[in-house]
Amino acid sequence: MTDHQHGRPARPTENAMRRALRRARDGVALDVAEAAVLLQARGDDLVDLCASAARVRDAGLEAAGRPGVITYSKSVFIPLTRLCRDKCHYCTFATVPGKLRRAGHGMFMSPDEVLDIARRGAELGCKEALITLGDKPEDRWPEAREWLEAEGYDDTIAYVRAMAIRILEETGLLPHLNPGVMTWTDFQRLKPVAPSMGMMLETTATRLWSEPGGPHYGSPDKEPAVRLRVLEDAGRSSVPFTSGLLIGIGETYEERADSLFALRRVARAYHGIQELIMQNFRAKPDTAMRGMPDAELDELVATVAVARHIMGPSACLQAPPNLVAGEYARLIEAGIDDWGGVSPLTPDHVNPERPWPQIDELAERSAAAGFRLEERLCVYPEFVQRGEPWLDPRLLPHVRALADPETGLANADAPVVGRAWQEPDEGFTSTGRTDLHRTIDTEGRTADRRDDFDEVYGDWEALREAAVPGMVPSRIDADVKTALKQAADDPTRLTDDEALALLHADGPALDALTGIADELRRSVVGDDVTYIVTRNINFTNVCYTGCRFCAFAQRRTDADAYTLSLDQVADRAEQAWEVGAVEVCMQGGIHPDLPGTAYFDIARAVKARVPGMHVHAFSPMEVVNGATRTGMSIREWLTAAKQAGLDSIPGTAAEILDDEVRWILTKGKLPTATWIEVVTTAHELGIRSSSTMMYGHVDQPRHWLGHLRTLARIQQETGGFTEFVTLPFIHTNAPVYLAGIARPGPTARDNRAVTAMARLLLHPHITNIQTSWVKLGAEGAAEMLRSGANDLGGTLMEETISRMAGSSYGSYRSIKDLVAIAEAAGRPAKPRTTLYGDVPDERMRAATASDGHLPELLPLLPD
Repeated sequence: MTDHQHGRPARPTENAMRRALRRARDGVALDVAEAAVLLQARGDDLVDLCASAARVRDAGLEAAGRPGVITYSKSVFIPLTRLCRDKCHYCTFATVPGKLRRAGHGMFMSPDEVLDIARRGAELGCKEALITLGDKPEDRWPEAREWLEAEGYDDTIAYVRAMAIRILEETGLLPHLNPGVMTWTDFQRLKPVAPSMGMMLETTATRLWSEPGGPHYGSPDKEPAVRLRVLEDAGRSSVPFTSGLLIGIGETYEERADSLFALRRVARAYHGIQELIMQNFRAKPDTAMRGMPDAELDELVATVAVARHIMGPSACLQAPPNLVAGEYARLIEAGIDDWGGVSPLTPDHVNPERPWPQIDELAERSAAAGFRLEERLCVYPEFVQRGEPWLDPRLLPHVRALADPETGLANADAPVVGRAWQEPDEGFTSTGRTDLHRTIDTEGRTADRRDDFDEVYGDWEALREAAVPGMVPSRIDADVKTALKQAADDPTRLTDDEALALLHADGPALDALTGIADELRRSVVGDDVTYIVTRNINFTNVCYTGCRFCAFAQRRTDADAYTLSLDQVADRAEQAWEVGAVEVCMQGGIHPDLPGTAYFDIARAVKARVPGMHVHAFSPMEVVNGATRTGMSIREWLTAAKQAGLDSIPGTAAEILDDEVRWILTKGKLPTATWIEVVTTAHELGIRSSSTMMYGHVDQPRHWLGHLRTLARIQQETGGFTEFVTLPFIHTNAPVYLAGIARPGPTARDNRAVTAMARLLLHPHITNIQTSWVKLGAEGAAEMLRSGANDLGGTLMEETISRMAGSSYGSYRSIKDLVAIAEAAGRPAKPRTTLYGDVPDERMRAATASDGHLPELLPLLPD
């Protein structure tokens, strides 16, 4: 290990080492500089460092209820393909198609080959199938692409998913997936089929990737920023994840320390890193780095000890036992608590020259160091015991069949046999407080927050740091007069600077802005204030996604949790039809037990009962959930949903289309790019959508501008948006506000500015601007109608999402109420359809005759 700049070791001073060791002994938090010093501890200093690290480890094992236990996983290693699009200079695992052909192998292991290994592993009592492979080989090798196409798979991830299901069903082994760099959507696709996944961070040293001659040069998947994003997406998706470092590939001590702190940041933010592997570089023949020295044992021992101090007592640390030439005791002394996957059947295909130790030998060596060796599953005990949302319901039977219910470790005597992998059966059993849509307006909620408030959302302290820039809206000094003149002359020519100036407008400038927007509204859509007779049906509020602004989502065991049956959904639609509705708007939580086909069933149930009802349903997040649960592409799923009766989708789940803000607001929701993919795909299929923006939390006017520009661009491309809906953030019961992170919603100034600027910035592409009486009340909605809005949304009849967040404006407005709001703004009102067409006379008569009367509400279920 050499200093990158000077070409020689930069040894710390004795004083620096002494101080850092003392801080480690005292349990004081280390910084990067101190960690870099300790990584160089040798001799007595290293003994001192290891002693304090071991104490930290022992405290963690005691707290976890397994003192004196060191774990391992009995596994088989399944190298699904050795093709890879990367070119790491130390790797002997990846190869090229010609070599595979000459050796008589296919581009990928066949299903029979995969299952043969898995079955033999099951016979030997293995419980983990470690599936490893190269990154996205089809992007580099036409042969890989051709193989996948011939076998009927869209991409490598689809094949990994299919093999994981077969392994579960036919052998009982639990898949642990290492397919390299994954996207957020990949995690959604794979989470239902594997209880854990992994990808080594390796290093955060960007120069090792970006500079010619570096070990990762020419490898797109080894860019540190990309790999850190994968770790964060795993956390956002509640996937128990394995990561770690590869040491000795040319990084400096400072870079190694920085890598450890990067892992700690992710672990603290999401609580999803189940283990970290500290792996030492071993030079291999026939690689570009064959002449580079191995990372010495002292390097590895010091890294393990420093990692233990940085990650803390609750972290699980592993070092591969086959890479340390029998020096097991030194790794235990340094603070590891796990030996990783050890196979009685298959070699370590990444390091085939270094065989696994026998499990008996590992037990003996562990015992000699004072530790009892116990078997774990591929998913660590803490996550087995946490259950949802970390384990998908379809995997829980497989995991629980192999786990000790007391400890969450492996039940060594459990039979390893295949078990059906299928959608849960109980998805549409009516459960819970199904009257909540009504009684929340009279009796309120049972509590102001869900029961798992402190666990499901990630680390509030880490979020607080990230949210600081959005807590106090910034102000800018810009030429508002010039911007106002441009807005009046031609709003399509507003520059970003001018638009930002107007988004910050206040006082007389704000009055002028809203006047310009109102005049543009009059010239584009006239004076009619439109509204729709609709019923909201929120079919379940059980959700584990972890959106930090949402007070609607509940755990299935929470007092306010509920799920409607298909009949109850259809009953509500029928009742709405009887009182003149032309639309039902249906959205729900991401319920872990609802199969991906549940959405089709909901649409069919409504259409079967009320064929003429427009089904406006399923947010982009629900679309992604349905697609990933069924294994379908987004396009395939939307096509099937349309065939089942889906007419249009709400453009909710948008929040702010800027991931800087989204990842503070939500833990596991879809990223901006995926939201855009869903709505543009829907538009291409002839499925129209609304568009929305939720503002007034940790956002800034610059985010509003970017959001509106994005929507305008999409509309220019697809023409699929029916309207834009402003959604002021309701703070009262929102977790992010209760945790002291978000602002208490937008100000009256913000609401007027956003409405006016939506009219100007979306012109001429999106012509309907909707304001929300649910969130703003009658007076607030009338003010927005004077600021550029032309639509009041719907009568709703029932509304649970905003009400659970703390909105005080009720769940229902009669047609007379909506007409009165329009009159307060000095305007006439007119009913519309979802797509802003004319309402049939028969529907208008039914709505007028029933106005002011809610449909018959469903009876309370008995306890």
